Amino acid sequence: MATSGFSELPSSQTTMLTLKLPTILRLGLYQMSLGIMSILTLGLLNRIMINELAIAPTVVAFILAISYFVAPARVWFGQLSDSKPIWGHHRTGYIWISAFLVAAFAFLAVQGMWQLGANLVAESCTTQGTGWAALQDFFFQPNCAQSRLWALLLTGIFALYGLAVSAGSTPFAALLVDVSDEDNRSKLVGIVWSMLLMGIVIAGISIARPLERLITEGADIATLQQAINQTFMVVLGIVILLSLISTFGIERKYSRYTSRSMLVDREDQITLSRAWQILTASRQTGLFFTFLILMTLGLFMQDAVLEAFGGEVFGMSIAETTMLNSFYGSGTILGMIVTGFLIVPRLRKQSTTRLGCLLVAVVTILFLLSGFNGNVRLLQATTLLFGLASGITTTGALSLMLDLTAAETAGTFIGAWGLAQAWARGIATITGGAVLDLGKTLFNSPAFSYGLVFAIQAVTMLIAVWLLRRVDVQEFITNAKTALTNVLQADLD
Repeated sequence: MATSGFSELPSSQTTMLTLKLPTILRLGLYQMSLGIMSILTLGLLNRIMINELAIAPTVVAFILAISYFVAPARVWFGQLSDSKPIWGHHRTGYIWISAFLVAAFAFLAVQGMWQLGANLVAESCTTQGTGWAALQDFFFQPNCAQSRLWALLLTGIFALYGLAVSAGSTPFAALLVDVSDEDNRSKLVGIVWSMLLMGIVIAGISIARPLERLITEGADIATLQQAINQTFMVVLGIVILLSLISTFGIERKYSRYTSRSMLVDREDQITLSRAWQILTASRQTGLFFTFLILMTLGLFMQDAVLEAFGGEVFGMSIAETTMLNSFYGSGTILGMIVTGFLIVPRLRKQSTTRLGCLLVAVVTILFLLSGFNGNVRLLQATTLLFGLASGITTTGALSLMLDLTAAETAGTFIGAWGLAQAWARGIATITGGAVLDLGKTLFNSPAFSYGLVFAIQAVTMLIAVWLLRRVDVQEFITNAKTALTNVLQADLD
């Protein structure tokens, strides 16, 4: 029995085309485009709003975070791609439409950002304090009426941007299920997700740094606005092109959906309510969903504090702390590729994920200990090791995640797993900062304050390991198959 479907595969399945390395690299172009977009939206625009437009960091965080918290729509988009083909394909049409919408909303977000900045100046709207106090100050000042309207509008645009990303990324992950088999899925994940990080690196070097030089040289807002608008127009066109090239012809040529599904030409029988019945039929769904949340918290809680850790505890410059991202990214890419090709084939997916989680827990303790040492090289080496451990964990967990699907409702399951990860990313960012604030109230030493974040991160990952031991792929498959059969039988009755 196939791990990603329910029906026995016909003999013709063995002759179906298998993805070769050039095709896998082509698929990875889509993830690369998402990496580029993350640098433009969550990196570059974040920097400009806070530093150049003087928008309160808490207001900016509120605006940007909304793209994470529209993640429940991923389940719906996944179910749509399962049940409503577009142009004769379950996944490709959604990915292409999403690419155009992502570009459109990203460009609108840039224009909304400029309008918000201009209104802040025109109304002399400034905020006092930090955190929740800054948010309250902004939303209740009488002289900030137009600025508030633009902030709310910009928040709405970022919500639409998050929905557009979900509308493409969820069907894309489901496409990876459709075109792969258990024995080559880890290699596919290792390459495709490492290209996401490559997109971040490429965008950082070729886009963000030249613009940062322009900022450093003291360009006025009008000059900066023109440069960024032009950059976005070019890059968004490239992102659309990458999305089209990445997936063109892939589903038609490589998809195993028709040989795995019990509902070929009857996909519309799987409504959202029925998909939900299948999704929740097994206790394994809840177990894995919770594991993904804890694992993601354990991976990303330090995101919001790592650069500040380098600056405050180690006395590193801004350039030096920014370089920590390079150590982390290099380690992650190496970890993903090595895991996909060498570790998963030997240890299998669940054991690989467990190994990665344990390594992450160990390395976070090294972060804690490095704070008392004060050695910059030790911090850089630890960041590299953390990236390596993250790559192992991510590849193992994603490969396992793609196995925990049903052929008929793959998009729905992928949407649920994506929901867990998106929520956890948002929670991790908030939690990291909140725990650091708590640490600063409890301890006089910065090393202890940051150490509290790393200690809680390690404990969270160990709890995730304990939960992973209870995940049973075979039980999941059996229960989901029974649920699907019951749904279909009820329809016949």
